[in-house]
Amino acid sequence: MSTITDPALADELVAAVRNFVVKDVLPVASHYEHADAYPEDLVEHMKAMGLFGCKIPEEYGGLGLDTLTYARIIEELSVGWMSLSGFLNTHTMVATLTRLHGTDEQKKRLLPKLATGEVRGAFSLSEPDAGSDTAALRCRATPDGDEYILDGTKMWVTNGERSGVVALAAVAPEGITCFLVEKEPGPAFGGISVSKKIDKLGYKGVETVEMTYSDHRVPADSVLGGPENLGRGRRQILGSLEGGRVNVAARGVGVARAAFEAAIRYAQQRETFGVPIAKHQAIQFKLADMATKVEAARLLTHSAARKIDEGVRADLEAGMAKLYASEAALEVATEAMRIHGGYGYTTEFPVERYFRDAPLMIIGEGTNEIQRMVIARSLLERYQV
Repeated sequence: MSTITDPALADELVAAVRNFVVKDVLPVASHYEHADAYPEDLVEHMKAMGLFGCKIPEEYGGLGLDTLTYARIIEELSVGWMSLSGFLNTHTMVATLTRLHGTDEQKKRLLPKLATGEVRGAFSLSEPDAGSDTAALRCRATPDGDEYILDGTKMWVTNGERSGVVALAAVAPEGITCFLVEKEPGPAFGGISVSKKIDKLGYKGVETVEMTYSDHRVPADSVLGGPENLGRGRRQILGSLEGGRVNVAARGVGVARAAFEAAIRYAQQRETFGVPIAKHQAIQFKLADMATKVEAARLLTHSAARKIDEGVRADLEAGMAKLYASEAALEVATEAMRIHGGYGYTTEFPVERYFRDAPLMIIGEGTNEIQRMVIARSLLERYQV
């Protein structure tokens, strides 16, 4: 895969995204977020910038970015409105699964459409009773001639309604298998229906849904990578989560940075006892700790991204980055609210949005309790005695 590694070119692209955030996102983010409205115009702008093809090779019409540049873009989007990065995450995971494991036919047919955003991708692993415990999956794929019949319910599907292709984990006779399920965008298609729309504390504007498959038929060539990959879906999907966790870590960096920048601006404007509160040592200590956490989270995220770009196993680094950056986002958002005092608790300032968005990163792409298990397992492998 050819990737953009030229630092000047990468900086130029990141600067363009930052400019988009300042000019187009920040003026309307609160409006869309409080209305929980889908930002059609912002998504169309992201398509025009080629962001849906960030990690898709140029030969298929994508930007062919390295993971580090992708992480930097996700940070910038999340500074403006974290939900925008959610439109890209599962989409990029579907594209990456297709790029790494798809047949030549699947790549040629799907990647160009995914690159432009003409077709949006959704990732469907979790179920009502099976999240990180993939062994508990109940969604079934029953072979029937040249087709498979899909039955089951999937939970927490981001972009589920507007997606055109879903990377679906289902249990076939050979074991957990990943299917590329193509559908028309909308609440119903064939035997697929959106059985529930899920309201959330934050992460507004992005649909999160429960999807039900009832006797839904897909051709046998929907198996990711062809019949030889039957039963290999768990390995394929877990491998893609490394990139997903870097995305979530970068989101955490973006939210933490936005909260810190809001706090340090406010601290220099708000006066108590005749001086800006930034002059008070108690506030200075908070700002110092917040800035340090933002920078540490960014460095961990970039380290994990570089590991992925090197083509080596990065579950340890991605897990560490996701764990630290997500915890930092919540801690920094909380401190930003405290620095703002009563104003931080109102919808007049964006700090309350950062405070509501931050918990998603602690839960998404595997809870932080799971991350600690992943990290510990990798450390024990690395330091065997």
